[in-house]
Amino acid sequence: MANSITLAERFLPILDGIYKKSSLTSRLDALDERVRFIGANKIEVFTTQMDGFGDYSRASGFPTGSVVSGWEPYQLSQDRGISLYVDAMDNEETMGMAFGTLQGEFIRTKEVPEVDAYRFAKLAGTANINVATPADITVGTTDCPALIDVAEMVLGDDEVPEEGRLLYVSEKFYAGIKAKITRTLHNENGVNREVETFNGMEVTRVPAGRFNTAITLNDGSSNFGYTVGGYPINFMIIDPTAVFSVLKHREPRLFAPAVNQSMDAWKFDLRLYHDIFVYGNKVKGIYLHRASTAN
Repeated sequence: MANSITLAERFLPILDGIYKKSSLTSRLDALDERVRFIGANKIEVFTTQMDGFGDYSRASGFPTGSVVSGWEPYQLSQDRGISLYVDAMDNEETMGMAFGTLQGEFIRTKEVPEVDAYRFAKLAGTANINVATPADITVGTTDCPALIDVAEMVLGDDEVPEEGRLLYVSEKFYAGIKAKITRTLHNENGVNREVETFNGMEVTRVPAGRFNTAITLNDGSSNFGYTVGGYPINFMIIDPTAVFSVLKHREPRLFAPAVNQSMDAWKFDLRLYHDIFVYGNKVKGIYLHRASTAN
């Protein structure tokens, strides 16, 4: 059992770093001081609401308003889990690399894409967000920068803060931006046509498998992971103050072959609670432009 604890101390800090590096939506994770856990899958979020102006009276003075602050409860809807095994001899023959590598590869190739895909799909399906007229993108023909300009106009009219907006784009839409912008930097290392920011918004490119209006989460009985559905997303603009996401790893369980009674193998159990939510008074902080042709 001591061996499994040593492995936990060695690998788990690395796993946390893998998530933060690979996730495209970790910028949307909730701030610790505004979220508190009250159970395994329940959280409370601190919210504040207040009244606006009224008429000042020279006779009675200021009108009396109110401020309501408190912790609003939410429940994480996604409860996912997996058990992974590595045969003891396979792990020994690779000097312990098989078990450690397996964990990292699972988070990078399975967990992180699913969490990103779920978050984008849930945000895209949220009621009353800003949704553009659907359209398929043709690189070199579609005026992608103009579509972003329209989105910014809509967000501006809805008084969504300009500072901090995040622009998520599909690879096709990103290519469409570059096709319409004649900006090239030449240096001794070569040519750079990357678009890292657009009108002050940080640009993040999202693979097609993570960027759709709907997904199906498979239950693990016959299929694992998730299946893409709905429509491809062309781009989303998100005000990070309008949403909060929570991802909680329950304590990973590591079993050495000596204590694993079912197999002569290292066993790694991981259970994950997570979800993403939109503040009810900030739904206009999300702008969606999707394709018109379904997946």
